[in-house]
Amino acid sequence: MSARPEQRKDPVDAIIEQWARERPDLDTAAMEVFGRVSRLARTMGDRIEKAYAKYGISRGEFDVLATLRRSGAPYTLPPRRLSATLMLTTGGMTGRLDKLEQAGLLRRSPDPHDRRGLQVTLTEEGLRLADEAVGAGLALQTQALSALDEERVEQLADLLRELLLATEG
Repeated sequence: MSARPEQRKDPVDAIIEQWARERPDLDTAAMEVFGRVSRLARTMGDRIEKAYAKYGISRGEFDVLATLRRSGAPYTLPPRRLSATLMLTTGGMTGRLDKLEQAGLLRRSPDPHDRRGLQVTLTEEGLRLADEAVGAGLALQTQALSALDEERVEQLADLLRELLLATEG
């Protein structure tokens, strides 16, 4: 599955070539895919982290704001549901909520349906920031995808969906 002669080579090609030289018995097809997925995720993650930093938030904090934003009006969820959605421990979630609440981006209040529970709600500023930050992140992702035509972007999304479902299932 290595690069065809007319294709430009990337750093993963160099790694594959080294393994082919040192261990020609290995089938490195999976390494070609997952090496690129990993490098792409790291590169885009770093770019997106920088974009969110302009708003004074980290990627993890954006995830909290975005989860509340996606939940729809009134942009309120219990902390447990946020933790489950973001696959965070309650301790990890508490730290993020503390920072975002101190910044005035969300507020915690008693749950009117559960005396022992809390609700987390986006403030107007949190809603505004979430909308701006998601736009900035999507702009970076769209710019990166502009290297592919629309049909190839759809094909890539479909293939990655299949692989994700197969590995998460």
